[in-house]
Amino acid sequence: MLTLSSIGEQIAARRKALGLSQAMLAKKASVGHSTLDALENSRIGELGFSKISKILSALGMELKLQDTASHRPTLDELMNEERDDQSLDRRG
Repeated sequence: MLTLSSIGEQIAARRKALGLSQAMLAKKASVGHSTLDALENSRIGELGFSKISKILSALGMELKLQDTASHRPTLDELMNEERDDQSLDRRG
């Protein structure tokens, strides 16, 4: 699941990769510097979609919706995985 904290981490990484300071990005995205700083450093509990969209847009990024991968392993798959793990164990 995508969290606000992980979004903040990705925003910080992209900003740094583009050589932008927080102040420069905040101005470009029309959001407060303190808001951006709090987002990047996981000190914000909530942030509206509009602000996140502005920040992402300023970085050339976007959020995408997709179905979650809800596949749970079957008992057979788990047993095969355990068997594979044991065959890799060379101690025995």
